[in-house]
Amino acid sequence: MAEVTYLEALRQGLWEEMERDPRVFILGEDVGAYGGAFKVTDGFAKQFGEERVIDTPISEAAIVGAAAGAAHMGMRPVAEMQFIDFISCAYDMLTNYVATARYRAGLATPMVVRGPCGGYVRGGPFHSQNPEAAFFHTPGLKIVYPATARDAKGLIKASIRDDDPVIYLEHKWLYRRIKEQLPEGEDLLTPIGEARLAREGKDLSIVTYGATVWKALEAAEQLAKDDGLSVEVLDLRTLLPMDDAAIMRTVEKTNKVLIVHEDTRTGGVAGEIAARINEQAFAWLDGPIMRVTAHDVPLPYAPTLEDFVLPQTEDIVKAARWLAAY
Repeated sequence: MAEVTYLEALRQGLWEEMERDPRVFILGEDVGAYGGAFKVTDGFAKQFGEERVIDTPISEAAIVGAAAGAAHMGMRPVAEMQFIDFISCAYDMLTNYVATARYRAGLATPMVVRGPCGGYVRGGPFHSQNPEAAFFHTPGLKIVYPATARDAKGLIKASIRDDDPVIYLEHKWLYRRIKEQLPEGEDLLTPIGEARLAREGKDLSIVTYGATVWKALEAAEQLAKDDGLSVEVLDLRTLLPMDDAAIMRTVEKTNKVLIVHEDTRTGGVAGEIAARINEQAFAWLDGPIMRVTAHDVPLPYAPTLEDFVLPQTEDIVKAARWLAAY
């Protein structure tokens, strides 16, 4: 068992899939000679050659369009957005073409669009976004968002092998902060569409994903120590398709639920989760469904303002205490 970072686990997953399947190739801005803005693909061009690790022009629409064409022809491309914020430039290609290609024309489109997302790193409004809600509404896409090193590796491998287009969101704040022991030589796969119980509890459930999984776990520890509360934390891992069964199980178990995500509040994924709980597990609720999210503003660069806008551990603790006492 070797301890690896979230970033290294992602690298391993990409590398192993490149070795396993010659149809897999990588394309994006500076992914080749430079090794990517965060060095995720460092050394890939030397190992696999420039025909399989392709530096592209600065055009996200072209990157995704080229990947789609290659996928139709039997390849399995992995397209990198240097920062996921700029996936908006490829929104039309992803939602109007890629997501509908199989339905419209029976065209297989096995491709992954991956990139660094999220805040907590003082990146300002152009390098800190979480765009999952923009694509969550689009049938034909899958969205994964790993929070652990194990899932960073397991989900990139599963995404590459999936026959549908997958948006793979990787949180840059986790890249070098999160470490985990992973088995060497094991073909590690994380099933798409299955949530993970990150912490068991009986008094209250926190449903979350991405970097806020770790904020929720910190809050759960504090609540156990200071208040004697047993808090369950469910890491969704996959947003599309969402694991409704896992969500309803934790609601039925604790009867109180707090939904936490880093994306902004209005139109965020938390609203959809709350609606599903109301439809499927309303009778089990002993209180209102609470949300802790970012404020509805562009993310500031100033550290104090960013800390205020983004959900912090103390915000989760405060909301959980209120809900537990309801």
